[in-house]
Formats: sequence, C-alpha cells, structure tokens
Amino acid sequence: MASFVISIAALKRNTAILRQVKEAANCKVVLALKGFSCWKAFPYIKDDLDGCCASGIWEALLAKEEFGKHVVTYSPAYTEEDIVQLLAFTTHLDFNSLSQWSRFREMIMAHPRFQSGELHCGLRINPEHSTGETPLYDPCVPGSRLGITAAQLEGADLTGLSGLHFHTLCEQNSDDLESTLAAVDEKFGHLLRSPQFTYLNMGGGHWITKPDYDRERLIRLVREAQEKYSVEVWLEPGEAIAIHTGVLRCEVVDVFESMGHRHAILDISATGHMPDVLEMPYRPEVFLAERGRPACEEKAPPAVTYQDETYLSTEDPSSTINHLPSTTYRLGCPTCLAGDIIGDYAFSRDLIPGDILIFDDMAHYTMVKTTTFNGVKHPSIVLQHEDGSLETIRKFSYEDFKQRLS
Repeated sequence: MASFVISIAALKRNTAILRQVKEAANCKVVLALKGFSCWKAFPYIKDDLDGCCASGIWEALLAKEEFGKHVVTYSPAYTEEDIVQLLAFTTHLDFNSLSQWSRFREMIMAHPRFQSGELHCGLRINPEHSTGETPLYDPCVPGSRLGITAAQLEGADLTGLSGLHFHTLCEQNSDDLESTLAAVDEKFGHLLRSPQFTYLNMGGGHWITKPDYDRERLIRLVREAQEKYSVEVWLEPGEAIAIHTGVLRCEVVDVFESMGHRHAILDISATGHMPDVLEMPYRPEVFLAERGRPACEEKAPPAVTYQDETYLSTEDPSSTINHLPSTTYRLGCPTCLAGDIIGDYAFSRDLIPGDILIFDDMAHYTMVKTTTFNGVKHPSIVLQHEDGSLETIRKFSYEDFKQRLS
C-alpha cells in the first residue's frame, strides 16, 4: 500500500540549519503548519524552533496542544467564535483587513492577555511587489485579497496594533527578500519606525535550507531591519523545514499502451495525494526502487531509504531529441479525472505491475492537502527514525473514507 515516509534525520538536519540562522540573526523562526503539520514529528524538531504559525483556529489549536511554544496566527478572515478561542492562547494575532480589526478591536483590547502584553496584534500588508513566477502563489498580483496596501492605511485608526506582517515569497532566495524589504520600507517604513510597532513578520517562502540559498544575506537583512526599525523579526518557513525530508512510496498497478503512449497506472492520485503537481505545476523526482542494485549516480536518491531498497534515477524525456525513449511512461492515476497525470518519465528498464516508485520531496504541502477523491486508498504516514527503523503512525481505512462525509 502507498505511504508517505518522513525522515526524522532529514527534518533535524533542516531545523539545525534554521537554528543556526535564527541565532546568528537574533530573530524568531516558527514552523508554518500549512506546509507541514505532521505533529508526531514535532518532538524531534521543537527545540530548534520558537513555535508555529497557524492559518486559523484548527492549526492554532494543534500548535498549542502539540508544540507548546509561540502560536502566531494569521487568517484572511476570522469569525467571532475564532477570536474568542484564539484570545485564550495565541501569542500573535494578525489581521488581513482593517474591517476585521475594527470589528474585533474592542473585544481584543479588553482581554486580560492583551492588556498584560501576552497577546500582540498586527496587520498583514501588501507591498505590491511581485517577485515570483507563478501567479497562483503570488499575493501581490493585481486584485489580490491578501494584505492591506499602503493606500488603504492612509488615515486609518491603528490603535492597538504593534506589528506588520508580509508574506510574498514562494520557494525563493534572499535576493527576492531584499527587493521586497525595499518595497516595504518605501510604503510602510514610516510605520515601522514609530515606537508603536514592535515586530515585523517576514512570512514564509524562504528556501533557507536549500544548498544554494544565501543564508548570510538573510542574516544581514534581518539584522538590518532590526536596527533600522527597532523591531523583533519573525520568519515562518514551511518548506525550508520539510524540504527533502520525505517521499511518497507507491506501486505500479497496470502498464499498457494507448494512443502513442506507454501508460503506467499507480495506486496514488496526483489530485488526491500530491496536488502541487497539478496546481503549481511541480515536477517531482521519481526513483524506481530495486533490491540489491546500486543507485544511479546522476541524481541523488531520496532522503528516505525503505528497508534494503536502493533507487534508480529517472530521466526527463523532454530532453531527448525527436522521440521518447522506449522506457518512457506516462504516470497516471486510478481516478476518473482525465488530467490526473503526474507526468512522463523515462526509466532504466520496462515497468511491470508490482514495481515500487518513490516520489521525492513529498513531505511538505502533500499530507496537508490530501483528499479521498474517487475513494482512492489514502497513503499511510510513516516516520523513519534515525536508526532507520520505520514507524507507521497512521494507516487509513475504509471507515475513514466513509466517516469523512457522514
């Protein structure tokens, strides 16, 4: 049966890097639960981080119950019930609109935790500075609903607020943060320089643990912001924590030829289990699991090894000339959605039913987005401990599927 396998050793490797960065920059780093919320792994990484950022009440409750440090909450909109619950424990509460802040301000400012300084409130701002290449993930596109523009803040009553929050990056290096900070300073610097504002949340999208990420520049930018504005800086990486820490292990169920393509049907679904493949679009690396054979040298195998399997790397058929290699397969899924296709991949040999394929880098923005579309069996969730042992922490059943909508 298919499974998500998460490497504890790889997670700790990433959070150790983040701890070094936050200590050098003297800032706070929290885990973005929207990207990785496998709470069974929290005990292994919580010492390196300052808490979690939550996108709403359920993530905030998970952070409170299972992480136990700072809970930084931001949502595009809250209900009154959300606010009542959050006031009891969140440490930061950031708002997306002036109308929401105006609606809940009196309730918040009257709360004992706000009056004692245990709770801080801020606004998400939109610096109107796009640096990404995928509009779907760009909160600065024209007409965006995310964040408040400088024009909207002119003449607004900001009483009770002490922080500003921007989140404009997605899988980007620190050069994009640098240009974003310049835009933030131009439009909102006068607020950050006032004594009223004491924290600046720079959001997520920072690929801090990528080998080519310029961490020294990030440290410099954070320290410069602290000195310029006299604020505490917070970072909310999600992918940087979970990148290259997990795989999705699946099985080839059928192989056949049709309409000029060799198709391999797997026991997983792109739309159900790895939606970024269709949304982003994102092309994951795929490895063919073999026993007793050395892994190819062209590409590094996944962070996770499963028992005694080694991995044979694949090739991108788009790089071939005039024709596809005979071992190229269109990897499809067992659903009725015609576009539920992962992509075309060339393998070192013909695929047969029962072969195991390993999709690399499947720990972030996968498990948090999965569905039960078409009733496709849901992959189990497995932790791989540092000694190599495997612990299945969640196995999904027919009853999970049945009860979800009843």
